[in-house]
Amino acid sequence: MELKNRDEINEIYKWRMEDVYETENLWEKDIENVKDNLPKLKEMKGIICSNSDNFKKTIDMYFDIQLIVEKVYFYANQKYYEDLGNSKYQTFSGKAANLLNVFMETVSFIEPEILQTSEETVMSFIKEQNMSDYVQYFKDLYRQNKHVLSDREEEILAATRSFSSGASDIFSVLNNVELTFEDAIDSNGKAHTVTHGSFIASMQSEDRILRENAFKSLYKTYNNYKNTIGTVYINSLKKDSFYAKVRNYPSSRNMFLDSNNISEEVYDNLVDVVNKNLPLMHEYVALRKKLLGVEQMHMYDIYTPLIDNPYGEISLEKAKKTILEGLKPLGDEYISLLKKGFDERWIDVYENKGKRSGAYSWTVYGSHPYVLLNFQPNLDTMFTIAHEMGHSLHSYYSNANQPYVNSEYRIFVAEVASTCNEILLIRYLIENADSDLKKAYLINHMLEQFRGTLFRQTMFAEFEKIVHKKTDDGEILNCEELCNIYHDLNKKYYGDDVVSDDEIALEWARIPHFYTSFYVYQYATAYSAATTIADKILKEGESAVNDYKKFLKSGCSDYPIEVLKYAGVDMSKPQPIEQAMEVFKKMLDEMKKVVDKK
Repeated sequence: MELKNRDEINEIYKWRMEDVYETENLWEKDIENVKDNLPKLKEMKGIICSNSDNFKKTIDMYFDIQLIVEKVYFYANQKYYEDLGNSKYQTFSGKAANLLNVFMETVSFIEPEILQTSEETVMSFIKEQNMSDYVQYFKDLYRQNKHVLSDREEEILAATRSFSSGASDIFSVLNNVELTFEDAIDSNGKAHTVTHGSFIASMQSEDRILRENAFKSLYKTYNNYKNTIGTVYINSLKKDSFYAKVRNYPSSRNMFLDSNNISEEVYDNLVDVVNKNLPLMHEYVALRKKLLGVEQMHMYDIYTPLIDNPYGEISLEKAKKTILEGLKPLGDEYISLLKKGFDERWIDVYENKGKRSGAYSWTVYGSHPYVLLNFQPNLDTMFTIAHEMGHSLHSYYSNANQPYVNSEYRIFVAEVASTCNEILLIRYLIENADSDLKKAYLINHMLEQFRGTLFRQTMFAEFEKIVHKKTDDGEILNCEELCNIYHDLNKKYYGDDVVSDDEIALEWARIPHFYTSFYVYQYATAYSAATTIADKILKEGESAVNDYKKFLKSGCSDYPIEVLKYAGVDMSKPQPIEQAMEVFKKMLDEMKKVVDKK
């Protein structure tokens, strides 16, 4: 069916961006407002800490302008993502990006200048001016003091923003625009177009010939460009190593983790616990091989469902109703906020020509959250809605209970609330499944979540740990070595019951997240934390929900490891990951029981 144009979609299924700016003239006025006020902020250079009044004036002005810049950027890109072919909003997005760059360069003097003053003096200013909301911000700033350079050096580094993402930008264009793949032929001789979007669908097909040919088609193209992509990625690694050295960090990993005050021990705990539990992963792979009935299982057999989907089409209304039922353990207040989001156009529901693909939740302080969706009437989309609304309500609670400076929760905890929603929903569906077939399908879905999120993302994290360390140590990497490292890890994680095909050695070359360094491990830690939290909520009820809400309301008022403790999870210890592994084992055993009944 041909996609509709944006203006053909019913308004009730579009997000209401008027809640951010009632008119676009107000958006334009805010841009002018920022341009008018940035020179006033720059006038404070050299006198910020001369007295408490100047300190307060500078800090208030800085955060007031920053919020406006964020609002301008948010609105422009939300409108742009509605239709990427709309030239008007392409221009809006470009103007907003330019404004952000000008803002970042203009304010680059503030932190270095403040750090020339003692922490004791700054804290006395905060007390004198009743600025207690800023305590955590400056506590964290002084914690990282040794990594902040002189104002001139910071100004130079801020100017590198315009090209420091070069490797990522090149990869994005190459991967999303330039690379094309040969058609994959199925068992009936029919040709199927292979794209990034269709690849996973092909991997999930029951047609093994199609799976194999799609797999080989995709990696044939990556093999043709492997030296180019390898050079791009190695330059990204060198860029990270450069910034780590310039900012006096012992390693690239330390630099990225330190931004959230995360100990490297947290990262290592994840890798160590997952490695110790790889026999469970191998057991699951062996079960998959048995159920597929294949003599040899290949990497293109990993994604195909073990159980036929017993769920038919799921309408938007049915999906929303099921989510509301499944998340009832989170309490009446949470459910009422979900309904509010459903009813008051927080969600842009349907796909239209030019609309950005995928799904995400995004918010700006002072407004309700927004969710971009491309709805399909199936179970996966229902889980996507639950996931994105988890992000949204995390933002909602945080923004409603924290001042702007402390409102934005850190990346380390960003996937906890979204994943907790998914886990509660699937456990509700498993509990209420009206047939063994549905129960088996859902349990397998959950096992796949563990495989794809906890095990696979940890494998990615271990790959990053290895290649960044080699770069930091001055070792010369090349494409062949990247492939060898990745292939060895793949064999270790998947075990002997799957053939680690030669092609899989190139999987690193198609992972965009590797250009956002040391990000992927957080999917695995968040999944572990969310699994523990969901278990506590289902077992302990209201007391666990209240603890969870304390976490949701905390924003960045404390470090992420600390705010997770409010929900009863200590990620500085291996226990949450071990508990998640216990849940995986329980689900695996349950899957075996259901399968044995058949």
